[in-house]
Amino acid sequence: MKAIVVTDQAAGTAGMTLVERPEPQAAINDVVVRVHASGFVPTELTWPSTWTDRRDNDRRPSIPGHELAGVVTALGYGTTGLSVGQRVFGLADWYRDGTLAEYIAVEARNLAPLPGDVEFTVGASLPISGLTAWQGLLLHGRLQAGQSVLAHGAAGAVGSMVTQLAREAGAYVIGTGRAADRQKALDFGANEFIDLENDALEDVGGVDLVFDVIGGDIQKRSAALIRTGGTLVTVVGPAESRPADGMAVDFVVESDRAQLSEIVRRVRDGRLRTNIGNVSTLDDAVAALNPTERRAGKTVIRVRA
Repeated sequence: MKAIVVTDQAAGTAGMTLVERPEPQAAINDVVVRVHASGFVPTELTWPSTWTDRRDNDRRPSIPGHELAGVVTALGYGTTGLSVGQRVFGLADWYRDGTLAEYIAVEARNLAPLPGDVEFTVGASLPISGLTAWQGLLLHGRLQAGQSVLAHGAAGAVGSMVTQLAREAGAYVIGTGRAADRQKALDFGANEFIDLENDALEDVGGVDLVFDVIGGDIQKRSAALIRTGGTLVTVVGPAESRPADGMAVDFVVESDRAQLSEIVRRVRDGRLRTNIGNVSTLDDAVAALNPTERRAGKTVIRVRA
């Protein structure tokens, strides 16, 4: 099969190459999926799981990518809940070869059925962004109707999901980003927008929840805005700043079939829009993942026509 591999962490996405690799086999509780589309998060090239296995052994050359949509072609021993020929989407396992390939072996529990009226490219764009927003807001942030949310990167893949799900939950959303992101953030449902390069973040006043995808000084300044009892939710590692009278939660997204099903149901009925910035083929993936200009939204690789 064709697959994208990485061997040099220092080279980043520029170190990706398209090669031929053996097709994977299904282990116990696995399925093999013929990948039709794959999402990619560039920061995963800094994650330890991209380069080592669970015992910290070097596993290069690695196939990156964790988001997928495709069709089940084989079941491992003991696998239940899915069937051969079924359309699926989901989040591939950490510490194993990923989704930038024509086939992948993945734990069945990490996948959910993909309805026939949802395109594979859309399905592949949802798992990390959708689950991160869902878990950060509803599980870790315990968002309630009437609260206010400061959503950083509101025009990005995760931030746009945060904005939409927070609005659906009845929250008032203040999106942030660069000046060029303003209209896109507002189109995704932000009630107002803060240009982090030109506006004063502190003018926001108090908020109940900050969804942080930036860290550093922005995280520190944002933590100071959280009201008593509020929450800072971050996905950029352990929180370096904490609210004076609230809590900080850092988390790693986990696959969840029920949550994936809720997310795709919202896409089908129009309550949730995905945020795809660029779609490319597997043959052109290396160039697409090394863009010459900034693009808001997720890059999706169409592995199979």
